Amino acid sequence: MKFLIVDDSRIMRNIIKDVIDRMKLENIEFREAQDGIEAFRMLVENDIDILFLDWNMPHVNGLELVVQLRANEKYKNLPIIMITSEASKYNVIEAIKEGVDDYIIKPIDEVIFIKKLQRLFKKLNM
Repeated sequence: MKFLIVDDSRIMRNIIKDVIDRMKLENIEFREAQDGIEAFRMLVENDIDILFLDWNMPHVNGLELVVQLRANEKYKNLPIIMITSEASKYNVIEAIKEGVDDYIIKPIDEVIFIKKLQRLFKKLNM
């Protein structure tokens, strides 16, 4: 499986990778991007299985990228987990309305993160 982690913070990208590594999953490859523009390029160049996406990034933010992806037939079913500090109920609802599969508020609670990822795997029969 290939995971694309998109966040303008290298530290946050590393935290997400570390949590996933502790799950002891097999055959995982990580790709990383710093913003929505770079993320879209990575999606075009790679077959990505799950996208982990921050909201607040330069150039193209996470929600804008979600809207672009869901409008594109190739990416309309790509699993997306938004991981962000945007904690308002309005933002959560907006992101889900636009097509994210799940929403995690920073700082990451590892137990919640793992449960949400396991739920997504089950939904996708992974």
